[in-house]
Amino acid sequence: MIAWLYVFLAGILEIGWAIGLKYTDGFTKVVPSVLTIGCMIVSFSFLALGLKTLPVGTAYAVWTGIGTVGTAILGIVLLGESASVIRIVCIALIVIGIVGLKMAGE
Repeated sequence: MIAWLYVFLAGILEIGWAIGLKYTDGFTKVVPSVLTIGCMIVSFSFLALGLKTLPVGTAYAVWTGIGTVGTAILGIVLLGESASVIRIVCIALIVIGIVGLKMAGE
């Protein structure tokens, strides 16, 4: 169970660094750049800890899925990106895929 917690935390931090990239302005802004790189390092570290016991394909897919869904939602909320019906449906399909992979990976 702790391995899945590591993957979940890694996914949350992936959201942080993906959104953080937008605020670094091409790594020209120091504080956002340092925070983004910090999130990257800690995210990869948590993923590596989870991969000690979890199947790589499932854990990696869950990690990237959490990051993708979270980043898409924050893009809509924070950055004014499209919230079209098709986009929301696609985000929901990713969530269904993440849940399915986690259930199949145990």
